Amino acid sequence: MGGVRVPSLLFVITVGLLGAAALAQTTPPASSPSGPASASVRPPVLTPVVVARHPHDRAAFTEGLQYLGDGTYIESTGLVGESGVRRVELKTGKVVDRVATPLATAFGEGVAVLGGVAYHLTWQEGVAFAFDATTLNEVGRYRYSGEGWGLTTDGKQLIMSNGSSTLVWRDPKTFAVKRSVTVTDMGQPVKNLNELEYVQGSVYANIWLTDRLARIDPQSGKVTAWLDLSALTREASANAARAGKPLTFDDIPNGVAYVPERGTLLLTGKRWGTVFEVKVPGLGTVNGRGNPRR
Repeated sequence: MGGVRVPSLLFVITVGLLGAAALAQTTPPASSPSGPASASVRPPVLTPVVVARHPHDRAAFTEGLQYLGDGTYIESTGLVGESGVRRVELKTGKVVDRVATPLATAFGEGVAVLGGVAYHLTWQEGVAFAFDATTLNEVGRYRYSGEGWGLTTDGKQLIMSNGSSTLVWRDPKTFAVKRSVTVTDMGQPVKNLNELEYVQGSVYANIWLTDRLARIDPQSGKVTAWLDLSALTREASANAARAGKPLTFDDIPNGVAYVPERGTLLLTGKRWGTVFEVKVPGLGTVNGRGNPRR
């Protein structure tokens, strides 16, 4: 999600207070027990361990991220006039190919690849674009109601967020809603679900304007763990300040992708200069390797 591009001082202060209140309400202590979360048990807080750092386009207002299995990832970007989808080399940060969001007035949002098609959301236009995942030529358009934020796939259907506490499963052929679930932490709805990634039976979701990544049971909607990304945010912010381009209030963590052959996650943020490759407790490879998602 993009947010307001030129906020007033009052808006910034208000968002900050709301964000702090949300954190105070939902952030569990480090001593939380592990295991399945219930309405009365706080999910554990996990700290990702950085195993590699990769360059990332500092101008990219990242909205979606997915690793493609061949040393490249697909990324979508936001902001009107700057929105689009690109294929990027992980090790170098080089943009191999790109396409602008076809609607020039649109604010681009999440992207997900399924069945050789890259699906790309828009924030408020209610249009999803479909591109050939290899050529990035447009191959279709779909309509949906409400806002579009994050997008991922479980290998059969698309999973979409809209900034609320609801995740929606959609048919990739028609974009029709197949089912939905409300995401909760200790019985309370978790709002501002943003960029998504489906990994080993769980949905990982960035929470807009926070340093937290939720791991979600897609059947019950319960948060089963939180990932604390604050150290990554501090590093990205310090690097940006040293480069003379300090991060703004909404240059927050947004972008999560799974690298199956290494059992790692790729994490980045809006206008961050780094893609962090991290290990997460309990997350590994499947049979020692993984298949590209095309």
